[in-house]
Amino acid sequence: MIVAAPGAGKTTRVPPALTGIVGGEVVVLEPRRIAARLAARRVAWELGEPVGQTVGYQIRFEEAIGPRTRLRFVTEGILTRRLLSDPHLKGVSAVVLDEFHERHLESDLALALLKRLQRTRPELRIVVMSATLDADPVAEYLDGCPIVRSAGRLFDLSIRHLPYSPKPLEAQVGNALELLENGKHAGDTLVFLPGAVEIRRAMRECAAVARRAGLLMLPLHGSLPPKEQDRALAPASQRKVIFATNVAESSVTVEGVTAVVDSGLARFASDSPWSGLPTLHVGRVSKASATQRAGRAARTAPGQVLRLYTEEDYSRRVDHEAPEILRSDLSQLCLALRAMGIDQVSDIEWLDAPGAAAVGRAESLLDRLGARGSMAQQLARYPLPPRLSRILVEALERGVGEDGCVAVALLGSGGRVEKNDLLAAMDLAPDPRMLQHIAQLRRIAHISGQKKHSDEALLMSVLAGFPDRVARLRTANQVLLSAGGSAELAGDRPQYEFMVAVDAEDRKEKPLPLIRVTARIEPEWLIDLFPDHVKDGSSVVWNRVAERVDAVSALFYDELLIQESRGAVPDAQAAAEMLAEKALEAGIERFVDMDALNELMARVEFAGFEMPDVPQALRELCLGLRSFAELKKASAYFVGAIEQKIGARRFHEIAPSSIRLQKGRQTKVHYERGKTPWIASRLQDFFGMRETPRIGLGRTPVVVHLLAPNQRPVQTTTDLAGFWERLYPQVRRELMRRYPRHAWPERP
Repeated sequence: MIVAAPGAGKTTRVPPALTGIVGGEVVVLEPRRIAARLAARRVAWELGEPVGQTVGYQIRFEEAIGPRTRLRFVTEGILTRRLLSDPHLKGVSAVVLDEFHERHLESDLALALLKRLQRTRPELRIVVMSATLDADPVAEYLDGCPIVRSAGRLFDLSIRHLPYSPKPLEAQVGNALELLENGKHAGDTLVFLPGAVEIRRAMRECAAVARRAGLLMLPLHGSLPPKEQDRALAPASQRKVIFATNVAESSVTVEGVTAVVDSGLARFASDSPWSGLPTLHVGRVSKASATQRAGRAARTAPGQVLRLYTEEDYSRRVDHEAPEILRSDLSQLCLALRAMGIDQVSDIEWLDAPGAAAVGRAESLLDRLGARGSMAQQLARYPLPPRLSRILVEALERGVGEDGCVAVALLGSGGRVEKNDLLAAMDLAPDPRMLQHIAQLRRIAHISGQKKHSDEALLMSVLAGFPDRVARLRTANQVLLSAGGSAELAGDRPQYEFMVAVDAEDRKEKPLPLIRVTARIEPEWLIDLFPDHVKDGSSVVWNRVAERVDAVSALFYDELLIQESRGAVPDAQAAAEMLAEKALEAGIERFVDMDALNELMARVEFAGFEMPDVPQALRELCLGLRSFAELKKASAYFVGAIEQKIGARRFHEIAPSSIRLQKGRQTKVHYERGKTPWIASRLQDFFGMRETPRIGLGRTPVVVHLLAPNQRPVQTTTDLAGFWERLYPQVRRELMRRYPRHAWPERP
């Protein structure tokens, strides 16, 4: 473990020294392509050789390696892919992990794999280097390896925190450059900004200051061609202002820089939880990064730093950024392990073990992509996220490898796609960086020429990479997702119903995720490609017009309905439940004689029985029925069905529906809740009856309504005997006068 201040010479002095100690090759891992290329050139220059002989480099899209190369500077992912093809790193005697404090996912993986390899190759040397890392945990992880510390040679450095400003970032940079020029700054200036967009804005803002001071303005970021990157770093005849991203934060010294303007911001790599593809977001750098940036100003002479943020802001920042292994998508890491035959992430000893939840998500995605065995090895061949590798492998199998390279390069570029449809976006002219991606993928995939064009084959390949991101157009620009929930489409409404969401993100300010790019699919492809995720089912729906329960046969892909048909006979139980639910919503009075039902309830109350559950009785009546029309017919038996359920025989004994009078006439017993039951009949029907009829457990006398021949009541009583004695003589005289043809005996 080597800890040395910025500018101490770690990158350019330690690796060549190792070549004199060990017999084999020395591989140096650099976090950025610019650093790897510049370090190789600098060491080769110091040896008096052109790069590509003793010293070489290997980065994405570019390499300078020869048969005599013993010192190789590479980016981190290069070593991982080499371990896939050469698990024992034959011929490699030492591996140096430079700028390890950045804790990229690939560097943590490399360190863990190298430590594992040391068990079988104990002669392999591992050297970890950093200017700002806490060395003790790393040394302990490496079995208590020695720590070499060097203070280096850092010139005097003044750091000034500027007060808070509400101005745009580019205006703040312009003000800082003015301050430097007004202070008679004589050297070059390095300005740290988050990304290429901010660099372009700042260069426009600073143009006037640069003209007045005779300054040469140059950009420096990872998207620039190598020649332009070299121009920014090479000596110039006039003073320079280099507008850079954090690619200039560490590694090789930029000669001539004696001032740094630090925005305190950077674009951090992360992964979309939706697509699993790389994304960038702007955030505040840590104290360690701020120290690294400041150190660039005092490597060759006394320097000064202007920070565009307050000292209080600085004090609140974290000491170090969290390692990517604790905050990033782990699918690519897990894929690399699978390709190496390491089934469990826990089989590796980590400096910081990844979280179980993140590992679970990654493993689940790889399983969905079929990344096991030979497929995992195929996917790991490409410097791509697993989803994009899966697209390319599928495209090659379907004979559309050239189109697959274009689609993958477009999706993996990290930039915004101009069209919201993938095929339409592929028709746009590619930029130089995308052309580099396409050429590299064609080279790795051994594609010499276009075999065929087939939109269908390409789109099925895209589906293979995003099987869990299927969506169906709903209303306006909203879609339903196979994983559940909804999302919103950006741009024009597509002309197709089913699609794959290939670029999407959650939004804090909006409730629904935003899908930026889609690719058309057909539902039949889901059935053909992923039969295990297609399930059929049947359900019932309410036909509001016909007032009927209909059966629906449905086909689902995960949680998404992809096909349905109506017309089959519904499940009897489900149909009954829905019919009852809709009948109760419509009102039970539509189907039941409420007078009869209310009277039944009054009889039950009088009898002292438990009140029946009318809604449940209706549900039972609905069994075997499908429509309101059928229910209306069946409802004629509703009250009788409740009586049967109560226990009709005993119920009729206690609360009879009718009473036989003296002369054999049956008269209905009327019940009302909270009132005494009553009967009504002509007065003559009660001749011969001295006592009032009684019913119920308590032998309750009913209320007797005595009617004249015209069926109108002449008297109401619960005491017939008293009526005959006291009231009948007077009633008799009146009735004899009105109805002389009827017999009105004195003692009936």
